[in-house]
Amino acid sequence: METVRDFMTTELTILSPDENVLRAMRRLIDRELSGAPVLDDRGNLLGVLTQRDCLTVAFRTSYHGDAAASVSEYMTRDVETVDASMTLVELIERFYQSPRRRFPVLEAGQVVGLISRRDVLRAFLEMI
Repeated sequence: METVRDFMTTELTILSPDENVLRAMRRLIDRELSGAPVLDDRGNLLGVLTQRDCLTVAFRTSYHGDAAASVSEYMTRDVETVDASMTLVELIERFYQSPRRRFPVLEAGQVVGLISRRDVLRAFLEMI
């Protein structure tokens, strides 16, 4: 049975919680990413910075005149993850039940990849 490990993206853009959020936004835009995991110095997952989070930055800085701060102030902290050994069928069900577009993939508690809806659809088409 195919697993998340077989189709996840392993070349990740990792953000730091202390990184300036505007710099992080630029990295996401330049790499055409819709989001990236935020890890501490030991590789522990703290959150994810998404395009939606970046819209909050844009609103607060342009409308309210707030100064852009660190990634940790804007990132999504309530992160749903999946295990690398999860089957493709289980993952499809998980995406179907969740509004999330991507999940960080964990193995032994550490981020080893990302899996998106697009990755799942590509995997499905390869299997049929």
